[in-house]
Amino acid sequence: MKTAYFTKEEEAAIVAAIQQAESHTSGEIRVHVEKTCKIDPYEKAAFWFQRLKMHKTKHRNGVLVYVAVESHKVAVLGDVGINAVVPEGFWQSTLNVLLDEFKKGHMAEGIAKAVLEAGNQLKKYFPAEEGDENELSDDISYA
Repeated sequence: MKTAYFTKEEEAAIVAAIQQAESHTSGEIRVHVEKTCKIDPYEKAAFWFQRLKMHKTKHRNGVLVYVAVESHKVAVLGDVGINAVVPEGFWQSTLNVLLDEFKKGHMAEGIAKAVLEAGNQLKKYFPAEEGDENELSDDISYA
């Protein structure tokens, strides 16, 4: 179910950020946005991670940026391939970028900047590969 959280320009900017971030890494980044979240946002992000089949990437290096707009909850969740090689707290910088922009009332900008930060972090461990194929949709997922 698509909602009116973003203008067409904001949505296009988020998708462009995903494409730019993925151009430097073999990692796959998705954004999921929904109205509310009544449970822990990481649990909900894990649900959507599975539902969006993000665990089916070649290197298990998918990342989900999860946002529950009205509940003011966010999460950044990486797959097991990432978590096996990165230090603890790896996603904190991405989460900080997201939260800093949200506090200013800049939801779309925050998501786009967080996606770029995630891509920047990912390229250190999962650089772009020759012939890398885009395994997951770059479109924003809504519920």
